[in-house]
Amino acid sequence: MLPREEILKGVENRDTVARVIDRAEEAIKTWEVVLTDFLSPPELVEIQRVFSRLTEVQLVAWGGYPQAERQRIAIARAEIPLDQSQVAIAVLEIAGNFLFDTATHRDFLGAMLGTGIVREKTGDVIVLGERGAQAIVVPELVEFLGMNLQQVRSVPVKTQLIDVSELKIREPKKKELTTVEASLRLDAIASAGFGMSRSKMVDLIDSGDVRVNWKDITQASSQVKSGDLIAIRGKGRLEIGEIAVTKKDRYRVQLTRYM
Repeated sequence: MLPREEILKGVENRDTVARVIDRAEEAIKTWEVVLTDFLSPPELVEIQRVFSRLTEVQLVAWGGYPQAERQRIAIARAEIPLDQSQVAIAVLEIAGNFLFDTATHRDFLGAMLGTGIVREKTGDVIVLGERGAQAIVVPELVEFLGMNLQQVRSVPVKTQLIDVSELKIREPKKKELTTVEASLRLDAIASAGFGMSRSKMVDLIDSGDVRVNWKDITQASSQVKSGDLIAIRGKGRLEIGEIAVTKKDRYRVQLTRYM
């Protein structure tokens, strides 16, 4: 079986990773593809990192569309073909007239959880304004939510299973830029990428509004590196690309901002 204690050494999401190890051992034993529940971005990043060292199993993550934050993982022995199509998901349309009572992501998710389901069974929720929302869930919830999800805020709703191709996803706008900085401090790189003052960025970091690779970071002096993803609530995301050292020993950093 897998080296459980070695895999779990130093991980932050220990319980989640332990459950995925259980699923991976089941995949090894049964020679079948097994699935996890939906995982959050920090859990996904950590699981993909620790499992990348293993040769016995392979993982494929999918949440319905390329930018999905919450995704399920399919796990199989290394010898078995595996692709995204084997990650079972379902898309529900939650339709209602929200023209006079606008509902947020929190409202839709709260109404779904209010039926008694757990968060791990739901993926992303895409809000469509006055028309309602689309929710990505495990397939076994489709009938249950169809019967039990009757209202969001004050608005009566009906749910309907739709095809994944009907997801209304807006491609994020992105902007490429380059900055030259004296250091790779988080506050320096992020303030340049998001186009705001260094002091304002420090305030956002101090208040816990900044995440790096989906982890909350509260130290402005934290060092960033190529491949890191910086996210600020309500401001979008910033991906750090190639980093080069100039002749004057400064750092030329390629950045991609997603808005």
